[in-house]
Amino acid sequence: MAMPNEAAHTPPIRIQENVLARGERRLLNWICAHLPRGVTPDMLTFVGMIGALMVFGGYLASNLDPDWLWLSIAGYAVHWFGDSTDGSLARFRRIERPRYGYFLDHSCDGLATTLVVMGIGLSPYVNLAVALVALAGYLLMSIHAFLSVRVVGELRLSYLNAGPTELRFMLVALTLAMLGLGPGRGVFGAVSGFDLFVGAVGFGLIALFGLQTATTARRLAREEPAGVSSIKD
Repeated sequence: MAMPNEAAHTPPIRIQENVLARGERRLLNWICAHLPRGVTPDMLTFVGMIGALMVFGGYLASNLDPDWLWLSIAGYAVHWFGDSTDGSLARFRRIERPRYGYFLDHSCDGLATTLVVMGIGLSPYVNLAVALVALAGYLLMSIHAFLSVRVVGELRLSYLNAGPTELRFMLVALTLAMLGLGPGRGVFGAVSGFDLFVGAVGFGLIALFGLQTATTARRLAREEPAGVSSIKD
């Protein structure tokens, strides 16, 4: 769904430089051209949330049987379909509702991310505390993206040539590794390799938030030098 500038209600510049962006855009355009007219962006947003619930349920049920992880893998595909096509369909049909879309899309994104990461942390493969570090890192990066829309008029959809789709592929690979290696103590003792990987991703996101915050602050300081009046909220 379209992402507006809060002040002017006009779409900000979309910055999407992830590796799969060009091929994914062609695929999404094809899907949007072939979806039945009765399918709406709101329906697709709901499908995306169903996918996130599938991911959560699969990880949670893996405490009973690891084969439930296949449900999580299927959930990632369902979530990609709903989350990637809702806004694409609105733009394709030129039926954007900027403020409504911005609010609903990001609200659902926050809930979906919480479900996915909490599911990983409640599985027998990753410690919940470690998963929460990853969740904090992701939400901090989301905060940075939302603030950038307001203060610089840019919506950054990727960082370090990676975006949500690349992240989903990484999580699918992690889930397949869980299926192949199983839970329990790893080569690092009580701290498993899964804990190290998820923790490293979390701390990496937190560090990236700090770097991006400093970069944006320097840019704003140059554009608004001290002593020059500016419009306040």
